[in-house]
Amino acid sequence: MVIGLLGGSFDPAHAGHVHITREAMTRFGLDRVWWLVSPGNPLKPRGPRPLEERMAHARTVMRHPRVAVTDLEARIGTRHTAQTLRALQARYPGVRFVWLMGADNLVQFHRWEDWRWIMKNVPIGVLARPGWGVRGRLGRAARAFSGCRVPPVRLGRAEPPAWAFADLPMIDVSSSAIRARGEWG
Repeated sequence: MVIGLLGGSFDPAHAGHVHITREAMTRFGLDRVWWLVSPGNPLKPRGPRPLEERMAHARTVMRHPRVAVTDLEARIGTRHTAQTLRALQARYPGVRFVWLMGADNLVQFHRWEDWRWIMKNVPIGVLARPGWGVRGRLGRAARAFSGCRVPPVRLGRAEPPAWAFADLPMIDVSSSAIRARGEWG
């Protein structure tokens, strides 16, 4: 079983999240995807809307039999991605996890707690975001692990360290733009 993990505030979840989830399943060979709706993002100064509201909205946006919208981080009490991944690997030893992120996150991935541990222990699927593709591939983490890049189709079965970049048709929508327009919160 290969499960992709898409973490984030989902403040709010939108069609772009749905699009990259479906693309990730196809391009990276994933059996399932779990959305990890986080209690909060340690790299953002302002907290998100209440978790229950974000979860309820995410479930109305993402309807797919192979995708689960979860509050796992809140339930297991983790705050950082590396902590979450360690906990999930311990709980589900027979499952192969793949971390999913947008190219915008790859640019600043080196700021994440234990980012090198993540790269060395979990395959990472990077999905193009409008305006971030080249910057993501030239970021510090991408350069540090440049020899570990694999074709997207191999990522689901690749042994870490491994990462893949998927160029895909993009939807120019973001949670921050939705909030800025006053359409959420």
